[in-house]
Amino acid sequence: MLRTLTKTSALRFGLSSILPRALLSTTTTPVVLPDIDASKLVKQLKTTPGVVPPNETLVFGKVRSDHMLYIEHDVTTGWKAPEIKPYAPLAIDPAALCLHYAIECFEGMKAYVDKNGNSRLFRPRLNMERLNSSSTRLYMPGFDPDQMLECIKELVRVDNRWIPRGKGYSLYLRPTMIGTQASLGVGATSSSLLFVITSPVGPYFPGGFEPIRLFASTEYVRAWPGGTGGYKLAANYAPTIKPARLAAQMGYQQLLWLFGPEHYCTEVGTMNLFVLWKTREGKTELITAPLDGTILPGVTRRSIIELGQHWGNFDVTERPYTMTEVLEARKEDRLLEIFGAGTACVVTPVKEIFYEGQAYDIPLDKNDKSAKIGPVARSFHDTILAIQVRFSHLLSFFSSSLFSSLFSASNQHPRHQSN
Repeated sequence: MLRTLTKTSALRFGLSSILPRALLSTTTTPVVLPDIDASKLVKQLKTTPGVVPPNETLVFGKVRSDHMLYIEHDVTTGWKAPEIKPYAPLAIDPAALCLHYAIECFEGMKAYVDKNGNSRLFRPRLNMERLNSSSTRLYMPGFDPDQMLECIKELVRVDNRWIPRGKGYSLYLRPTMIGTQASLGVGATSSSLLFVITSPVGPYFPGGFEPIRLFASTEYVRAWPGGTGGYKLAANYAPTIKPARLAAQMGYQQLLWLFGPEHYCTEVGTMNLFVLWKTREGKTELITAPLDGTILPGVTRRSIIELGQHWGNFDVTERPYTMTEVLEARKEDRLLEIFGAGTACVVTPVKEIFYEGQAYDIPLDKNDKSAKIGPVARSFHDTILAIQVRFSHLLSFFSSSLFSSLFSASNQHPRHQSN
């Protein structure tokens, strides 16, 4: 797999200052650089495999599996051969650009074991497309998403015994790209590293759904027009830690990020936000903020929108909406549910919002006061989970290019083969 680098594309990606002049000369013969090529993948496996911990001991992100995927890039030579090798610390120069100027982006995705013992990924090409979008936003290299996905599939095959079995259990995958050029000057990186590490994880709510309380922030802002809120960059996350800690000290699990003097609702914590209400015209509507550059294009977000449209039980709308609209719907008894959505939890129900000095309770299920999640949020959760771990009848709704099977039906999970 080869990628073409012309003078125009070099200027587009900010490489004119770091590429040799010869490579940027006006010529009819473009420079062709190697892309990621899964056929050149090299595997160096651990001689002594690690011990897979029991499911009940799993804490998100604390345990890593045996191996990692490792691919280097240089602007003069392109992508090197992919490697799968034992998980280990990275050797990185203290002057690496990622350590000083946050030239880093990442993804979050999961591998599951279905009811037949097969390992699967949920819509992984969307993650590859988003990682490509994030990396090029930072003037790091793009890559062939299908070839990268093939490398990730092989990593999951190598470490498939680390995928925990059981409802809500999965192997979390963290693809990450960092700028590794050693330089204290601000500029595009001439060398990059793309790696993937994995971690077995348990259910987001191990004891059942636990609705959360939100602190609506009018002081801190997560993203703004023209910024990078629509990309999964490391720089977007560090500034959210302090506000989140302050909210936690007041007893709130997540922040509701508002924007502008109108207090538009954007995201909740690191999740996309959905509101289900009745319009004043009497229609049931599921609303979420549009992808205007400030909202992360979540894979779960997209799945919820597409499922809601497929069901046809309510209108699905992407438009800006404000806290005033939410509180008016609550006051007029039109507010039905609010929930966050993301890879880690699928959906998270909301039971309270603190806004401008006052706490507002949020309905979960008006027909069941003891419920800890609303019926629509539960339907989304259960349907997506069913698609992730087994062939739900809705699987055909997502095209095969978006839902990737890693193994044939005869290649079962090693720990769960039939006797």
